[in-house]
Amino acid sequence: MKDWIAAIHAYVPGKSKSADGKPLVKLSANENPLGTSPAAMAARARVSDSATYPDPDSVALRTALGELHGIDPARIVCGTGSDELLNLAAQAFAGPGDEVAYVRFGFSVYDIAARRCGATPVVAPDRDFGTDVDALLACVTQRTRVVFLANPNNPTGTFLPRAELARLHAGLPADVLLVVDRAYAEYVAPDDDDGALALAANHANVLVTHTFSKIYGLAGERIGWGTGAPHLVDALNRIRGPFNLTTTAQAAAEAALADQAFVRASRAHNFSERARFVEVIESLGNHGLRAVPSEANFVLVLFEGALSAETALNAIGEAGYAVRHLPGQGLPQALRITIGTREQMDAIAQVLRNLTEGTR
Repeated sequence: MKDWIAAIHAYVPGKSKSADGKPLVKLSANENPLGTSPAAMAARARVSDSATYPDPDSVALRTALGELHGIDPARIVCGTGSDELLNLAAQAFAGPGDEVAYVRFGFSVYDIAARRCGATPVVAPDRDFGTDVDALLACVTQRTRVVFLANPNNPTGTFLPRAELARLHAGLPADVLLVVDRAYAEYVAPDDDDGALALAANHANVLVTHTFSKIYGLAGERIGWGTGAPHLVDALNRIRGPFNLTTTAQAAAEAALADQAFVRASRAHNFSERARFVEVIESLGNHGLRAVPSEANFVLVLFEGALSAETALNAIGEAGYAVRHLPGQGLPQALRITIGTREQMDAIAQVLRNLTEGTR
């Protein structure tokens, strides 16, 4: 095994069972609590041919994506989730002796993507769990080839506004690829768009990735897409899997794009339930609980008082819910909690109230 492969810590997915195997309500993987668009499920069910290979170029899906976002389909590449595209971006543009930079508390796949191609990961200091543009730019050297940025960020939920994203890009050398991972972008109010797609349309060194796993509720189908300059898309097409999206995935994704009413309903649900949950956390601030400001479909709750994140994790598990504890990412004092249904969020809130009030 190559040394840099041996240094990889494999990705750990969110739990859905307790230590003794009891199924838990899964609020650990940022899935859509409203499920999937009925139109997407119907399109998936209509696929009857599993004996032939899928369209290797996802032409119909890329066409639909182009129409929705105003992008030339030739500048779109599809992947097995956005994870495949993130890994391919590092593989195509970095290697041994190169550096890949990202911010502290960034998505754990960035470290894997860097090490997988033999590059050295470089971690920039954060600013209160968010992206510090100046600190990130200060980490860029002559060996930097790729900079990863999740916006909104996972697992913190923080968001870099349009002006700051533009400033980050402007500060990068032209030969450094900026990859903006927008897995949670659809949860951001449209008026607050970060401008990443415009950067990708107008600059040769910006790749933007999206996924159907979050707001579209198609995590089980593994569908991602990216856009950038023609040479970037060409590079990823050269090394991606030849039939990387199944026929059912392509059909479901195309139908999901057409059902923007479902997307709007999911965004509205997330906005209202996230606000209600954050209000609860703020009411417990005198007990050391704090919610990191989030623009995603989850909230990172910090436990900075007598109540520990591990104690809260265990109590939430006993109540029947799985949330995400991330000590391996330097967050032993925090829990990332997916925004679920109203009933689920009320249940989590009550557990935290009971813990802080000493009634449990």
